[in-house]
Amino acid sequence: MSRVAVVTGGTRGIGAAISMALLAAGYKVAATYHGNDEAAARFKSVTGAHVYKWDVGDYAACVEGLKTVEAELGPVDVLVNNAGITKDGFFHKMTPEQWYDVINTNLNSLFNMTRPVWEGMRNRKFGRVICISSINGQKGQAGQVNYSAAKAGDLGFVKALAQEGARVGITVNAICPGYIATDMVKAMNPEVLAKNVLPLIPVGRLGEPEEIGRAVVFLAADDAGFITGSTLTANGGQYIA
Repeated sequence: MSRVAVVTGGTRGIGAAISMALLAAGYKVAATYHGNDEAAARFKSVTGAHVYKWDVGDYAACVEGLKTVEAELGPVDVLVNNAGITKDGFFHKMTPEQWYDVINTNLNSLFNMTRPVWEGMRNRKFGRVICISSINGQKGQAGQVNYSAAKAGDLGFVKALAQEGARVGITVNAICPGYIATDMVKAMNPEVLAKNVLPLIPVGRLGEPEEIGRAVVFLAADDAGFITGSTLTANGGQYIA
């Protein structure tokens, strides 16, 4: 029987690549989204993945959404906390809305999504929780104090929860992507990308979303049980943690 994997923010960008990699590896995938109905419908029609809509920043919505997933697909074995937003701005101009929205979606969502499936994983003595953090959670980034704080918090969540899950067969790990060739990054001014971004990356290119997908499949595997509390950096050598 195929294992069930939930990928938050799983219908676009890195999340879509993760969902597709897990599908190709034989998982039953539930991809969640919040805002873009058109993109979600297109993703579902192309991949055949199960798609669900709810706000990962809302604990009650996560509880109800996960109940629906488990009723339709079975118990959640793999949870990929990928959903995230940016609301950038220098700190002296940052509004409370910019701060709290990013913290809620990028950090509080880890509790909202993981807590409802944690007891089931404990009872079954198996689980994989994989959190997509960021290079900016490791090194910080001007203009992204809110985002960097949330993504650094993701790493603390992983390190602590991994110690709780270790004796009951649950691993908890993080992946920190650098610049990945998503639509958002590729929409940057090509001159800015060539002069200001690529020179920072020793391998000389952007990462591909599929490379993050393959990393998730590796960490999600049944035989990856000795890897927990780890942070996998995927940034082309831009930042060595």
